[in-house]
Amino acid sequence: MSDVISPDQLKQISDQIEMEKAKQLLEKQRKLEEEQRNFRDVFMNRKPAPDADERFNEWVRKAAEDGERERMAFSFPSTFCTDGGRAINNFDPSWPETLTGFAKQAYEYFETKLKPNGYKMRMQIINYPGGVPGDVGVFISW
Repeated sequence: MSDVISPDQLKQISDQIEMEKAKQLLEKQRKLEEEQRNFRDVFMNRKPAPDADERFNEWVRKAAEDGERERMAFSFPSTFCTDGGRAINNFDPSWPETLTGFAKQAYEYFETKLKPNGYKMRMQIINYPGGVPGDVGVFISW
Protein backbone atom coordinates (compact mmCIF):
# COMPACT_ATOMS: atom_id res chain seq x y z
CA MET A 1 0.00 0.00 0.00
CA SER A 2 1.04 3.51 -0.66
CA ASP A 3 0.95 6.55 1.60
CA VAL A 4 -1.53 8.32 -0.70
CA ILE A 5 -4.82 9.24 0.90
CA SER A 6 -7.70 7.17 -0.42
CA PRO A 7 -10.93 8.50 -1.89
CA ASP A 8 -12.79 6.81 0.99
CA GLN A 9 -10.70 8.76 3.50
CA LEU A 10 -11.39 11.98 1.61
CA LYS A 11 -15.11 11.22 1.71
CA GLN A 12 -14.89 10.65 5.47
CA ILE A 13 -13.15 14.00 5.90
CA SER A 14 -15.80 15.77 3.80
CA ASP A 15 -18.61 14.00 5.65
CA GLN A 16 -17.18 14.99 9.04
CA ILE A 17 -16.87 18.63 7.99
CA GLU A 18 -20.44 18.67 6.63
CA MET A 19 -21.69 17.03 9.83
CA GLU A 20 -19.93 19.68 11.95
CA LYS A 21 -21.39 22.47 9.80
CA ALA A 22 -24.87 20.99 10.19
CA LYS A 23 -24.42 20.74 13.98
CA GLN A 24 -23.30 24.37 14.16
CA LEU A 25 -26.26 25.49 12.06
CA LEU A 26 -28.69 23.55 14.25
CA GLU A 27 -27.16 25.02 17.41
CA LYS A 28 -27.40 28.53 15.98
CA GLN A 29 -31.06 27.94 15.09
CA ARG A 30 -31.78 26.53 18.56
CA LYS A 31 -30.23 29.61 20.21
CA LEU A 32 -32.23 31.95 17.96
CA GLU A 33 -35.47 30.14 18.81
CA GLU A 34 -34.63 30.32 22.52
CA GLU A 35 -33.94 34.07 22.27
CA GLN A 36 -37.26 34.55 20.46
CA ARG A 37 -39.11 32.58 23.16
CA ASN A 38 -37.43 34.63 25.89
CA PHE A 39 -38.27 37.89 24.10
CA ARG A 40 -41.90 36.80 23.75
CA ASP A 41 -42.08 35.85 27.44
CA VAL A 42 -40.66 39.21 28.51
CA PHE A 43 -42.98 41.10 26.13
CA MET A 44 -46.07 39.22 27.28
CA ASN A 45 -45.32 39.78 30.98
CA ARG A 46 -43.86 43.29 30.92
CA LYS A 47 -45.74 46.03 32.74
CA PRO A 48 -45.26 49.79 32.44
CA ALA A 49 -42.48 51.04 34.71
CA PRO A 50 -43.48 52.79 37.95
CA ASP A 51 -41.88 55.97 36.60
CA ALA A 52 -43.59 55.67 33.20
CA ASP A 53 -44.99 59.21 33.37
CA GLU A 54 -41.56 60.74 33.98
CA ARG A 55 -39.97 58.63 31.24
CA PHE A 56 -42.72 59.60 28.81
CA ASN A 57 -42.37 63.31 29.61
CA GLU A 58 -38.61 63.17 29.07
CA TRP A 59 -39.05 61.22 25.84
CA VAL A 60 -41.57 63.63 24.25
CA ARG A 61 -39.71 66.69 25.52
CA LYS A 62 -36.57 65.45 23.74
CA ALA A 63 -38.59 64.74 20.58
CA ALA A 64 -40.10 68.23 20.67
CA GLU A 65 -36.63 69.74 21.12
CA ASP A 66 -35.60 67.82 17.99
CA GLY A 67 -38.54 69.39 16.11
CA GLU A 68 -40.59 66.20 15.96
CA ARG A 69 -44.37 65.94 16.31
CA GLU A 70 -44.45 62.16 16.21
CA ARG A 71 -42.11 59.43 17.33
CA MET A 72 -42.10 55.66 17.25
CA ALA A 73 -42.27 54.44 20.85
CA PHE A 74 -41.43 50.78 20.20
CA SER A 75 -42.05 47.92 17.82
CA PHE A 76 -42.97 44.28 18.21
CA PRO A 77 -43.59 41.28 15.94
CA SER A 78 -47.06 41.21 14.38
CA THR A 79 -47.23 37.55 15.39
CA PHE A 80 -47.78 38.82 18.96
CA CYS A 81 -51.22 40.09 17.87
CA THR A 82 -54.07 37.61 18.11
CA ASP A 83 -54.65 37.91 14.35
CA GLY A 84 -51.03 38.19 13.21
CA GLY A 85 -51.40 41.92 12.58
CA ARG A 86 -54.25 41.65 10.06
CA ALA A 87 -56.47 44.26 11.75
CA ILE A 88 -53.61 46.74 12.08
CA ASN A 89 -52.54 46.16 8.48
CA ASN A 90 -56.11 46.74 7.25
CA PHE A 91 -56.80 49.77 9.46
CA ASP A 92 -59.64 47.85 11.09
CA PRO A 93 -61.10 49.98 13.90
CA SER A 94 -61.10 46.92 16.17
CA TRP A 95 -57.29 46.58 16.03
CA PRO A 96 -56.84 47.36 19.76
CA GLU A 97 -58.73 44.15 20.57
CA THR A 98 -55.95 42.12 18.89
CA LEU A 99 -53.18 43.42 21.15
CA THR A 100 -51.51 41.24 23.75
CA GLY A 101 -48.78 41.60 26.33
CA PHE A 102 -46.90 44.87 26.58
CA ALA A 103 -48.63 46.30 23.48
CA LYS A 104 -51.96 45.93 25.26
CA GLN A 105 -50.51 47.50 28.41
CA ALA A 106 -49.12 50.40 26.37
CA TYR A 107 -52.48 50.92 24.66
CA GLU A 108 -54.25 50.99 28.03
CA TYR A 109 -51.67 53.52 29.28
CA PHE A 110 -52.36 55.61 26.18
CA GLU A 111 -56.13 55.46 26.70
CA THR A 112 -55.98 56.44 30.38
CA LYS A 113 -53.04 58.86 30.51
CA LEU A 114 -52.13 60.17 27.07
CA LYS A 115 -55.32 60.41 25.02
CA PRO A 116 -57.09 62.62 27.62
CA ASN A 117 -54.12 65.00 27.31
CA GLY A 118 -54.42 65.31 23.51
CA TYR A 119 -51.93 62.66 22.35
CA LYS A 120 -52.66 60.31 19.45
CA MET A 121 -51.50 56.76 18.91
CA ARG A 122 -51.30 54.73 15.74
CA MET A 123 -49.93 51.32 15.03
CA GLN A 124 -48.84 50.18 11.61
CA ILE A 125 -46.92 47.36 10.01
CA ILE A 126 -43.43 48.72 9.36
CA ASN A 127 -41.91 45.89 7.34
CA TYR A 128 -42.99 42.95 5.22
CA PRO A 129 -40.36 40.18 5.27
CA GLY A 130 -41.20 37.67 2.57
CA GLY A 131 -44.28 39.72 1.68
CA VAL A 132 -46.05 39.10 5.00
CA PRO A 133 -46.62 41.54 7.88
CA GLY A 134 -43.52 41.73 10.04
CA ASP A 135 -43.14 44.22 12.87
CA VAL A 136 -45.73 46.61 14.23
CA GLY A 137 -44.55 50.15 14.96
CA VAL A 138 -46.25 52.03 17.79
CA PHE A 139 -46.29 55.77 17.10
CA ILE A 140 -47.24 58.60 19.44
CA SER A 141 -48.01 62.06 18.08
CA TRP A 142 -48.90 65.41 19.60
